[in-house]
Amino acid sequence: MDNHKGQDKIEKAVALRYDPEKDQAPVVVAQGRGYIAERIREVARESGVPLKEDSELVDYLMALDLYEEIPSELYAVIAEILAFIYSMDKKY
Repeated sequence: MDNHKGQDKIEKAVALRYDPEKDQAPVVVAQGRGYIAERIREVARESGVPLKEDSELVDYLMALDLYEEIPSELYAVIAEILAFIYSMDKKY
């Protein structure tokens, strides 16, 4: 997930992992601003991981600690993202 570049906005990105066999909910595995955000997106693209832009969600996820599961209040939004990812997988 990442947000768009703006003139007065610093780029931010958050990466989530969800393994239904290990995790009860998606887990934040990387987050950063500026160059780190750029690298997160670059590694995702190189690995074939779909990117979803949602600046508001990125702000919420940036407040979480690394390896912290997302709170239940965000489950509906994350479910939409997972549906997006599954639809991307089916296209390719």
